[in-house]
Amino acid sequence: MELGTLYLPVPVALAAVAALGYLVGRGRREADEEPSARSRRELRRAQHVAGELEKIAAKLRESLSAHNSRLLEFRQRVDRLSAVEAEAAFARLCDEAEEILKPTMRLAAELSAAQDELRQQSSNLMSFTETRTDPLTGVQNRRGLDDALSAQMALLHRYEVRFSLVLFDIDHFKQINDQRGHLRGDELLRNLAAKLDESARETDYVARYGGEEFVVVMPQTDLFGACIFAERMRKAVAQQLPLTVSGGVAEALDGDSAESLLARADEALYAAKAGGRNCVFCHDGRGVQPLCLEPSGT
Repeated sequence: MELGTLYLPVPVALAAVAALGYLVGRGRREADEEPSARSRRELRRAQHVAGELEKIAAKLRESLSAHNSRLLEFRQRVDRLSAVEAEAAFARLCDEAEEILKPTMRLAAELSAAQDELRQQSSNLMSFTETRTDPLTGVQNRRGLDDALSAQMALLHRYEVRFSLVLFDIDHFKQINDQRGHLRGDELLRNLAAKLDESARETDYVARYGGEEFVVVMPQTDLFGACIFAERMRKAVAQQLPLTVSGGVAEALDGDSAESLLARADEALYAAKAGGRNCVFCHDGRGVQPLCLEPSGT
């Protein structure tokens, strides 16, 4: 069996298209500006993605090479069966098929997992392109958020890899625009986006969700961990920026869709607004409650 028949072109092509989009998108941006904290973080994120893609490729090369050796041996043993009597040959063929079946199924599972990993890393690369970047704040836009949630949902449903998200909203933003002007409002949006972006991990996704709403998607993070991050960010914003934010936290659960997850986070955010603003509420899947700072044990 040739390696080219193992259906690698689909996920590899996906990653290649994403990489091309990244290069084109980045190439259109200004190259003469002084390096900023955001550009340094983007570089670290790109390096992380490149490292993950290299790991996937190395693992696939190793698995494919080992399996190809097994296939050659299997082919040689099958060819030798032509000199054996029919009944005995059939019995031995069954044994040989059983022997090769298990590693073949393992390889199929590895390829499937690699495709999901490549899809996730492709989503990471796509977040750099201008079509997925909010022009005002520089973080991901709604399209980038949708892609990130789609990738995380696929991992949740297929491998039960949990993740959480935090929905932040600037308190009294309309008053800021009315009293200080829209230019000042835009400046504060950029400042908040930069603060969220520099505080998030390289594996997190920061996106502008609405006018003054931002979402942070946190892979492999439970409700407890997301609540800690949300409260830390709320305090940092109040101390370092001339504004406050309210937050709603939710963890992706079995049977969730991106819409239902966002709806729970939005319900928690609404409760935070109703609870006096400048605070964080969470939705644990059963209902909304003030900040969850106790591990759920789930």
